[in-house]
Amino acid sequence: MSAVTLAEHQPLQSLDEVEDFYKERYPEPMSEATASKPKVGYAPEKQEAEFRNYEADARPTVREFYRLNHQFQTRDFVQAKKREYLGRNRMQMGIWEAAEYLNQLVDDSDPDTDMSQLEHLLQTAEQLRADGQPRWMILTGFVHDLGKILCLWGEPQWAVVGDTFATGCAYSPKIVFPRFFQPNPDYQNPEYQSRLGVYEEGCGFDAVDLSWGHDEYIYNVCKEYLPDEGLAMLRFHSFYPWHREGAYEYLANNRDRELLPWVQKFNPYDLYTKSHQKPDVKQLKPFYDDLIHEFFPDKVRW
Repeated sequence: MSAVTLAEHQPLQSLDEVEDFYKERYPEPMSEATASKPKVGYAPEKQEAEFRNYEADARPTVREFYRLNHQFQTRDFVQAKKREYLGRNRMQMGIWEAAEYLNQLVDDSDPDTDMSQLEHLLQTAEQLRADGQPRWMILTGFVHDLGKILCLWGEPQWAVVGDTFATGCAYSPKIVFPRFFQPNPDYQNPEYQSRLGVYEEGCGFDAVDLSWGHDEYIYNVCKEYLPDEGLAMLRFHSFYPWHREGAYEYLANNRDRELLPWVQKFNPYDLYTKSHQKPDVKQLKPFYDDLIHEFFPDKVRW
């Protein structure tokens, strides 16, 4: 397969534009030491006003991305994509092989770095390793964005990245750009616009059709191999309305709540470990080959 350039026929020039937006929308949580320091001139109402400016300040490309995402991510669309992809019958390849395959996704938008997709994955994993996190969590960091290979199979950006949210029930106002849901056919369906919609109180997120993207896909690829804590990190790392805003808590069950701290623990590694310093792929490969072999078979169904 020839390289796929992100800038062709898509609103985002780089998938990193969404991550940059996340960093503005969800600033890195302060450490306990920083949080305990007095805040000179702190004004909660001013902070909230500034916080809400994320929509007005967003790049036009990001706004267009979310307009498409919110318009077309219907419950029917989500269920159709699950039927299309979760049989995992497209190909078989190993985890490191999948990371190299993802390198075909080329980002020409940043002239200051030629970082490959594999190198971005290693950045996240290496930070987890440096902090002494368990081996399964290091590996979770390495695989967490592999679901972006959906882009290589012709999926539009709005069906691969972006904040995930529940379909089949009322849209939370805590989702970014909530007004962009108005053209969505589900917005006109009364059954889908009540608090619970088609779900039951405390049904658990296993029973909920979250918007489709790389999270749900890579979770399903890995669910036979990683512990529940790592699987929750994969499945929910873009579910910001829940793990950062507390939305949809009434759909969560006790197991979801038990796993939530792990998702929150992973979030800083997902967002705040990117840099222009390239990891040494050749030097790191033996460690990751061994780590992958500990958890995964030689070939995985995709």
